[in-house]
Amino acid sequence: MSQLDQEKQKVFDYCRNMLGEGMIDVELDPEHYETGLERALGVFRQRSDNAVEESFAFLKLSLDQNEYTLPDEIQMVREVYRRSIGSRSGGGQGGTVFEPFNLAYTNTYLLSSTNMGGLATYELFAGYQERVGKTFGSFIQFTWNSETKKLFIHQRPRSEEEVALHVFNKRPDVSIIKDVYAGQWIKDYTLANCKMMLAQAREKFASIAGPQGGTALNGANLKAEAQADLERLTMELVTSVAGSNNSGYSLIIG
Repeated sequence: MSQLDQEKQKVFDYCRNMLGEGMIDVELDPEHYETGLERALGVFRQRSDNAVEESFAFLKLSLDQNEYTLPDEIQMVREVYRRSIGSRSGGGQGGTVFEPFNLAYTNTYLLSSTNMGGLATYELFAGYQERVGKTFGSFIQFTWNSETKKLFIHQRPRSEEEVALHVFNKRPDVSIIKDVYAGQWIKDYTLANCKMMLAQAREKFASIAGPQGGTALNGANLKAEAQADLERLTMELVTSVAGSNNSGYSLIIG
């Protein structure tokens, strides 16, 4: 049994115990528990920024090739950085990795801050350098298609060059289930889904005939309880009760 299957089984056992299986007959099949967990993971990935992890990846640009297909686990490309500075057309390396002017400025104004300049001066210089880069093409413009996983570079690469991608990756299911914050949310949302499926079945019949006059079913009450749990748990995603990847709230819907 894989680690993912072991973690799934823990979630299913939690739901069975909370529904009272063993004391009463719970009319759910293994497929229903699987569906409940699948929906919980789907909602979590849709609405929580804790469903992704921030990282850097590297991509080698080819001469005159603008479109590249990235791995399926990449959910979003935030920025594309050049790993070198200087001319974009030089020698197949995309320029040098050392800029003497920048180093000289650092030595003059940062290391000798008591005599001239200081951190404030260097901050102004860094902002000037960024503005010049935006004006004259140091930054790579791109378009990202999250459905096809295709990255389109707008500038035509004039040489082979390796770039760094600031990306958000899809967290594996087992990582989310084991997460100290998200794990309990996944269990509770799976349980609420199981309650809803059980209520849908019990609500079709108000009672079951028997020798003592029949047995009343709690379909309506169970459905109301499940709906309240689903609404509460959805709100917990908005307030980041299920955790955050500490990269801001740009990926949260709500």
